[in-house]
Amino acid sequence: MASQTERIIKAARERGQKTLSEYESKRVLAAYGLPISREILVTSQSEAKAAAKRVKYPVVLKACSADEAHKTEKGLIAVNLASQSSLVEAFKLLKKRAGKNYEGEYLVQEMVSGSREIMIGMHRDPSFGPAVMFGLGGIFTEVLQDVTFRIAPLRKKDAREMLRSIRGSKILESVRGMPAVDRDILCHALMAVGQIAIDHVDIEEIDINPLIIKGAKPIAVDALIVLSDAGSNRNHK
Repeated sequence: MASQTERIIKAARERGQKTLSEYESKRVLAAYGLPISREILVTSQSEAKAAAKRVKYPVVLKACSADEAHKTEKGLIAVNLASQSSLVEAFKLLKKRAGKNYEGEYLVQEMVSGSREIMIGMHRDPSFGPAVMFGLGGIFTEVLQDVTFRIAPLRKKDAREMLRSIRGSKILESVRGMPAVDRDILCHALMAVGQIAIDHVDIEEIDINPLIIKGAKPIAVDALIVLSDAGSNRNHK
């Protein structure tokens, strides 16, 4: 886990990145056992078509670069692509929007559907150390601001307490015909995010938003890891 993440961070540092791309960020999460969406990184339209066949339609297409942290605002995501023709059109559109100087890659990702969205994160506080965050996710994150924090490392008891602490905790229960969310998976995810921060002091922030609840299982469909300036200076002395 730790060694794989160190390799990802080291390679990003050598490329001068301050953040990991979505793909790189998810590789770190997956190494620590967090559930992530099925996805394939591609560089061309032909590779995208082959990837979509493997992932299975419908798919999501995203520009994937460490320099493109705000993909939605820039129109660099196309969702619910149900056919090869729609994928090809989306690829052309995203390539145009990204601009001729865009040197990043593209992510072909499974279309994860669910009515409930949550978020997990980590911020390294200068006084208290890594603080793990849990709350309601998706487009209403900033509006509702329904989140709770705990300092890492987390025990399972701490993680379960976090799940109960938000105002909207009932979203995790069986509601409107939807099954209760698998709390064991969520608890592991919260503890794992804390462990990532402890193992890698170069990581300043982790943002996993949203995790979409598919049936009972939370799946991370977007993620961003921010690296510290201090780590960059240390690595280049």
